[in-house]
Amino acid sequence: MRVPVDISLADCPRGFGRPYNKHNKETIMKKSLIALAVLGAAAGLAQAQSAVGIYGIIDAGLVHERGGAAGNVTKLSSGIGSASRLGFRGSEDLGGGWSANFVLEAGPRVDTGELDVPGSIFNRQAYVGFRHNDLGALTLGRQYTPYYLTLSTVGDPFGAGYAGTAKNLFPAGGNNTRTSNAFVYTSPVMSGVSGELLYALGEQQGSAAAGRQLGFALTYAQGPLNARIAYSRRNNDITAAAGAAMVPPVPAADHDSARNTVVAANYDFGVARAYAAFGFDKGFNSGLLPNSGTPYGGVKATPSTDAREWLLGASVPIDAANTVLASYIRKDDRTFLNQDAHQWALGMTHALSKRTSLYAAYAKIINRRGAGYTVGNNTEVGSGSSAVNLGVRHTF
Repeated sequence: MRVPVDISLADCPRGFGRPYNKHNKETIMKKSLIALAVLGAAAGLAQAQSAVGIYGIIDAGLVHERGGAAGNVTKLSSGIGSASRLGFRGSEDLGGGWSANFVLEAGPRVDTGELDVPGSIFNRQAYVGFRHNDLGALTLGRQYTPYYLTLSTVGDPFGAGYAGTAKNLFPAGGNNTRTSNAFVYTSPVMSGVSGELLYALGEQQGSAAAGRQLGFALTYAQGPLNARIAYSRRNNDITAAAGAAMVPPVPAADHDSARNTVVAANYDFGVARAYAAFGFDKGFNSGLLPNSGTPYGGVKATPSTDAREWLLGASVPIDAANTVLASYIRKDDRTFLNQDAHQWALGMTHALSKRTSLYAAYAKIINRRGAGYTVGNNTEVGSGSSAVNLGVRHTF
């Protein structure tokens, strides 16, 4: 830390253009003591400064989608395997085992240079909070939900990316991915067990319950086993004041809450890591379609309000550089429409270095009785029933 010190010619010692006398000597000593005190304080502040780091992912590649009513499409896309991002994070040691922490994370698109969400800056993550070595952490702001972290980091061998992402059939989009106005408590790890608790304010005038979201997760990670269960409940009510503020305005409405539960686990057998996940969805907005349009033409598919999903998958390291990914997912719609679907996927990653890799992936969805699920990737919802990805991913 640099501290500017303004010393005039009158304060300079003999030999720097000022005649020497006793009065000048006393003045110089006083000024020198003050300057040393300021510099000492600055050194102490410098040691207590936040350690701020810049990080990110640059991911881009070729996507070819087939099976949609509008025809096939080939495009250059950003964030196929992992959403491209530019982030800032920092930590300051407060003493006594406490630290202050923050994250600000934006989502630039590599193909166009634009932000992935127009009109936003740090839409991916934006939070600040405190952590204690023995008590855990509390963070405030826009954050990932326990539900999404469970599916993406524990249950899905594709890590919620590439054409094989579990988000194609599991309801892991929108507010189930990340939510704003959230308080998240993360416990310390004790004998492999840890937990998370999320509470997000709805911030609608006239009701403390409308729009709020609750979530939790419980994790056990010990040795080759990593298992986790997560739950999310979002209130879908809209108050009169909140509805009037929307464009176009909508009337106040009372809706059933969306409840989503996922149980996930993976186990490292050495020669391969096996993955499994099982989901339960119930209520209004509990199973929104990733592509809400009419990708297959005709009548728009109806989002399920009662469904189950299950996934089986594996990641198989061929050698130090190459890993094969595979998964099968089934969607079981329990409503009277019975709009089921299933997906199978295959992929491969090739590490060029610790921070740069190439990838290829393919996935195919079979829809039943008018279901409208599409093959997307980490950042896109997709336009058809199958897709091929070829790309490069670099982290820094």
